[in-house]
Amino acid sequence: EKMERRSNSKTPKRPPLVQHKNQTDLSAWRKGVRIDPEKSVKSHQTPINQKNDSKQDSLEQALSYFENVEDHVSLKKNSVLQESLTAVETIALQRGLPPKAFNILLNVALSGKLADTVNTRLLKSLIPASVIPETSVVSSVSWLCVSKCSDKVQMLFLKWLITVFDFIDHKEQIHALYGFFFFLLQYERMCPYACHLLYLLTRRENVKPFRIRKLLDLQAKMGMQPYLQALLSLYKFFCPELITITLPGKTKIYFKNPDGPWKAAINAVRQRNQENSAVSRPLFLSTAQAQSRKRKWNSQLIIPASSASRNILEKDRGKNSVSLFSTNESLPVEQVQTFSQLLENIHRLELPSQMGSVLTNPLLLHYMNYIKDESVHMRLYYWMSQTLQEECTWCVADNYQNEEEFKDFLESIYKAECLLQEGFSSCEEFLYRSLPLWDGSCCRSQVLRLLSWMPLRGSSEIKSRLCDPLAQLFLTSSLYFKCSVLESLKELLQNWLNCHAIHLASESDSQDHLLNTTFSGVVDTVAELIHFVGHISTVALRLENNSMLLLYFILNFYETVCDIYLRYGLPLLIMPPAGIFYPALLSMDSVNLNQLCYIMHRYRTNLVAAKENELSKKKILQFKFSSQTYQEYNQYLSAMVGCLWTSNAFQKDAHPQGLRMDDELLKKTTVHEYKTSLNIVHHPAMLGYAIHFLQQAWPDDTSFNFSLIKKWDWYLEYLYGQGLKGLKLFIESSINRVSQAS
Repeated sequence: EKMERRSNSKTPKRPPLVQHKNQTDLSAWRKGVRIDPEKSVKSHQTPINQKNDSKQDSLEQALSYFENVEDHVSLKKNSVLQESLTAVETIALQRGLPPKAFNILLNVALSGKLADTVNTRLLKSLIPASVIPETSVVSSVSWLCVSKCSDKVQMLFLKWLITVFDFIDHKEQIHALYGFFFFLLQYERMCPYACHLLYLLTRRENVKPFRIRKLLDLQAKMGMQPYLQALLSLYKFFCPELITITLPGKTKIYFKNPDGPWKAAINAVRQRNQENSAVSRPLFLSTAQAQSRKRKWNSQLIIPASSASRNILEKDRGKNSVSLFSTNESLPVEQVQTFSQLLENIHRLELPSQMGSVLTNPLLLHYMNYIKDESVHMRLYYWMSQTLQEECTWCVADNYQNEEEFKDFLESIYKAECLLQEGFSSCEEFLYRSLPLWDGSCCRSQVLRLLSWMPLRGSSEIKSRLCDPLAQLFLTSSLYFKCSVLESLKELLQNWLNCHAIHLASESDSQDHLLNTTFSGVVDTVAELIHFVGHISTVALRLENNSMLLLYFILNFYETVCDIYLRYGLPLLIMPPAGIFYPALLSMDSVNLNQLCYIMHRYRTNLVAAKENELSKKKILQFKFSSQTYQEYNQYLSAMVGCLWTSNAFQKDAHPQGLRMDDELLKKTTVHEYKTSLNIVHHPAMLGYAIHFLQQAWPDDTSFNFSLIKKWDWYLEYLYGQGLKGLKLFIESSINRVSQAS
């Protein structure tokens, strides 16, 4: 008998490798139709189709073998097992496996029939081409209950389940196994992965007192492990009355990325399938779903289909429509189609298992904005932090091939922030962490857009974590990058002012007797940002030889700064540094000069309003502008009047960095009548307008004698007609007043 058994083990019976008529043709599944196997063999095929069908035939043969495999088959001594295993691995890496394959391969891998080496290779080959049937996952969990496989294989299965969680077509039956996964927490090696899986599955009804006690016992035994903190935090947000202990604040990373080959392989399969023809694209798209399930955060992300399947079952039972007004059970979010339905059912809304679905679903974003549910924000915070860390193109080695995909992800985050009108804290931490490593070119527009929605923090934190690394990058990059950064910082300032300053100012109005320290912090942080932009802009203008394009973006920033007091209710006015003001005043471009005139007009309007409030003793805000601000404005005003009107800027400009020069030095310039050679007619930015005015007023004169322009009222009307609105506002509000007083 022993001899016969050995001979049988050495030469096992090879199962028939022909297709039975009742067997599913996977090549037909790949094309989305069912055909007769015999007819498909006889039909005419191209060489590429023949190659594809040959691979499908080998996969079908391999699946047939594993479905009927005997116990304790040796890999080294069985060529059929070797060929079948190689066929599964090759096809899985090339195009992914169809849904039917998972039930067969999971059953054989977890049943303990084969050696751990084979089981491990099979689990590592489970790369989905489209979706994974829920039934295959449930049946595989049943194998864990009978302990047929080793602990190593069980851990590998949990890692795989976490990685492919989004590819499972439905999740209701998996939710029913919540108690089993919770039981796995008692095994120390499996505890991190069981916590991760429970974090994805947990709903409010899963939070029970006995589970909380178990988690607290585990924490006392194992210490403050981040994965236990994550699950306890989620439980506490769902049922705060059941957990009285204080948990640490937000942890950057709750769960480590499961070690395994699936993630990179799924990316490669998806990219390869997308590059193929339209015939093969259904390999990555489920034949039962019209939308993509490619990845948890891609542009075609949809809500997990667990609740959708329940809807279909209800309709199959004879219900013509799903009731949206039943208060007895939770409502799947995909049943809500309008904003009014969202408001009517918001108290019983069932969120998807994966929080990544929130980013691309406007209704869920409205839900987040309306219901301040900390559990939702915490789950989204964890998911986004984990994904940003793992997928960052410039932080993760050899990840540059996924740059386009990462761009789409950052773009989705930015659109969600625009809808919510606030930034995500996880995105803020990502920017703080990655800015020192960023080269300024990878995902440039997306990173700078996200920068504009960073939440307002303390001034010291902004300086050390944002300003310092950004300054190094700003000053060593190209002109166009500098302009992009300035535009982003302008939007950041506007978002801060819109989201915080007016709200905090109104609080200060209602509590005049109390000094609002939060409001004071907002003023300090905004001032820190303005001083930072002024500093880097001054240096950048020197580096770029007073570029007119750069100056335009700098003045755009100060258009917001000059109106902070009146438009945003924040008692803060900071004048631009002399290194910005004087290059703008002497600019060769009329656009920048006109912009500077408008900015000075708005500064005057804000300062006058602040002075009137101070004199009338109105306690609107508990801040006062320093005398230095008024003094600096008056110095700038005198310089502008001297350059545009009185022609005495070289004699009377009192600013330490101003235009004042000795007469001896002016004489060496060999400019005739230098005392009257700089005004609105002779200014370098206005020469083009002056020449055009001369040509219209004196068409026969070809000498360009600017002294002919004596009636400035006519000339000013001409300039105003050219669209120089800023110049008009400045002259009417400041220069006329000064000239009349003199």
